[in-house]
Amino acid sequence: MKVKNLTKRFGKKVVVDKLSFQVYRQEVFGLLGPNGAGKSTTIETALGLKKADGGTAEIVGMNPAAKRKKIFERVGVQLQSSNFQNNIRVEEICEELSALYESPADYRELLRQFRLEEFMRQPVEKLSGGERQKLSVVLALLPGPELVFLDELTTGLDTAARREVWQTLKGLKERGMTIFLTTHYMEEAESLCDRIMLIKQGKEIITGTVEEVVENSPYDNLEDAYLWYMAEEGKR
Repeated sequence: MKVKNLTKRFGKKVVVDKLSFQVYRQEVFGLLGPNGAGKSTTIETALGLKKADGGTAEIVGMNPAAKRKKIFERVGVQLQSSNFQNNIRVEEICEELSALYESPADYRELLRQFRLEEFMRQPVEKLSGGERQKLSVVLALLPGPELVFLDELTTGLDTAARREVWQTLKGLKERGMTIFLTTHYMEEAESLCDRIMLIKQGKEIITGTVEEVVENSPYDNLEDAYLWYMAEEGKR
């Protein structure tokens, strides 16, 4: 995945400001920043779900604006704003979405991995927030994707459930999947990410491994370093 000078405006407000980065095969790349930093809009614009006002994106070697259907055969997406039909059951939504792909993953196995198999016949709207969040990750994995986008994937999960999801994602990476995630949990970034990019108000602050990002700050841990970068940027 390559993004160059990606820009997105809403009216006069620049939400994604000339962002450039590359995500390498089989790595976990984390986009970190405060609420309103432009993380979700970066994903949506890179994927062509929102029209870019400048710059380019290349996903699995293709231009999203021209090859969206082909890209979504090979890419999984879990967005913060996942909406489900009323009264649809977990099993039904998995079957419906599986039918869109030529070689879908086994949704029963995915539900088992995410400890959701007992809810197969339950309406999605009856799931807890955390269970629904895990289901949205399962749905993102149905295409058997090479690359998956996960937007604040563990928001709403308790600590135990969050760590379960981390272990599952580490297993997916070991099997060759590339993962692009946004998060505001520093522990999540430290546990999962090979490289991270910090952004504020749509602009890149720094990109590198967690170690590199920490070393370029006056601190020795990511949480303090992150807060320092966000404060320092505001003073410039």
